[in-house]
Amino acid sequence: MKYLILSLVILMAGCAQNSGIIPMGGDTYMVSRQAATGFSGMGTLKAEAMKEAYAQCQKSQKIVKVIETIDAKPPYIFGNFPKTEIRFKCVKES
Repeated sequence: MKYLILSLVILMAGCAQNSGIIPMGGDTYMVSRQAATGFSGMGTLKAEAMKEAYAQCQKSQKIVKVIETIDAKPPYIFGNFPKTEIRFKCVKES
């Protein structure tokens, strides 16, 4: 039983996904985050994704303009875990 639980924990930890920053052209980017289980909240995922977006735009001394967000809808079961995808553009501050 101990080994089964340990195996499940290791398997679930390996399922979390982070796309990193993906360039889409023209100072437009996409970043996504997915939880390994249905027990974590959407807020943490969004905060982490936005932190990456802000860091990307700071490299060119620009600010983030969110174009679109796509979030997984509950219930978070059977592989449908919390996930957020943010498409953004780095723009000059006006």
